[in-house]
Amino acid sequence: MQEPDTEAILPADVLGAAEQRSSPLGGKQGPEAPSSSSVHPPRWCPRVPVSVEPVLVLSMFSLTLQGPLTTQYLWDRISDDLGYNGSKKSECTNSSVPPDPLQEEVETLVAHWNLYINLAGFSVGLLIVPLLGSWSDLAGRRAVLILPNLGLALQAAAYLLIMYLRLPVSYFLIGRMFSALSGDFNSILAGCFAYVSDISDRRSRTFRVAVLEASLGLSGMFASVIGGPWRRAQGYINPFWLVVATNLAAALYAFLIVRESVTPDPSAKLLTVRHHKAIWRLYSTGGRSNEPLDRLRRCKLWLFTLCFFFVLVVHFGCRDLYVLYVLSSPLCWGSDLIGYGMAVQHLAYLTSLLGLKVMRVCLQDSWMALVGLASNVTGLLVVSVANTTQLIFTGYGLCFLFMVATPVLRSKLSKLVDPSEQGALFASVACVESLCFLVGSSVFNSVYPATLHFMKGFPFLLGAFVLLVPAAIIGTLQCLDQRRGHRDSTGS
Repeated sequence: MQEPDTEAILPADVLGAAEQRSSPLGGKQGPEAPSSSSVHPPRWCPRVPVSVEPVLVLSMFSLTLQGPLTTQYLWDRISDDLGYNGSKKSECTNSSVPPDPLQEEVETLVAHWNLYINLAGFSVGLLIVPLLGSWSDLAGRRAVLILPNLGLALQAAAYLLIMYLRLPVSYFLIGRMFSALSGDFNSILAGCFAYVSDISDRRSRTFRVAVLEASLGLSGMFASVIGGPWRRAQGYINPFWLVVATNLAAALYAFLIVRESVTPDPSAKLLTVRHHKAIWRLYSTGGRSNEPLDRLRRCKLWLFTLCFFFVLVVHFGCRDLYVLYVLSSPLCWGSDLIGYGMAVQHLAYLTSLLGLKVMRVCLQDSWMALVGLASNVTGLLVVSVANTTQLIFTGYGLCFLFMVATPVLRSKLSKLVDPSEQGALFASVACVESLCFLVGSSVFNSVYPATLHFMKGFPFLLGAFVLLVPAAIIGTLQCLDQRRGHRDSTGS
């Protein structure tokens, strides 16, 4: 491991980096201002310097565990309501049999209900997430780690009530609102990435962000492995109780253990237009930096945000469809195979971290992002035409670097703004993530049933072509930067 990365992970240096950050009000911390590391959890807690990775691991575990189970529960409930039993149909063993119209109706209804649930949650989250993210610049990061986890626990509890009482599937919309009103998982992401930005320097930031991304993959992989077999053995109830417990544990950990990385302002207000103005100023003027070429910086800020948008739209849009795609013929996967498939997908978070660590020795950030996008495009192309289990897993394997692009883009965005504007930046990034989920779910869950009659894997093919747009933008910006650097060095 290189020295800057080692320094970024050592607890003492983490705290030292935090003390050198700007105060949440934009000024440097003077002798009388408390350092960011002096803001402690409750005094009965052990004074052990830790970071936010465990919060992200627990939250992602609960999210990954309940995601496929919710889709499978919708499939089972809607199949029961329509009188469809896919296990008794021959199309799962004979791919030459025409698709059952009743099966297509089940697939269409499940895709639409996934769309409605996501629309209900993320349309509200689109307003709440930027408020919480920018507010954390003043009130502290711990609040945006605790509140969304409590909301996710309430959502899982509502889902449990629906399963116990066999309430209509429309009640899932109410449970989804509990999470959305408290900030949802995107607020946890925003808080964690802003926290890491607070405690890391520019040289090590890309790797620290990649470590957070790998934490997502590690927890997601474990949840995927146990989710399928557990559902098959015990049904849906017990896994969702674990989801509730995991979210409560994450909130408790953030409250008791995590230290603040900024100095909280007791007078900070949540419901104020100041937070939206901070984001507007960031993207309209390029922020508070007085460096030259501010117009170029603002242009890069917009373009990298656009790249981030396209990458996540494809990621979120395809993620919902993977389970639905393999549930029906000709694949007809059971819970075990679905769990193993999700585990292989989440393993790509770890392989992406390893690949980024290796590639950064000889490649610049932009070229690493292009390699990751190429891996993603190749995997999606294979999945779009896959009609066997072996081919599906081949597509999953080809995506082994698909998560390289997102930490690179987060790091590039973070390096473009002033240290005192990190909260506003990641609030806007969280807002973009909410919009990505909204757009991705809307587009891909609508395209899937509309294209079943001529190409079942068309949404994955569409996603592969969409990823060519950020690849072109990143490659063009990197070539322009290299040409400008060469011209400057020649002129000097």
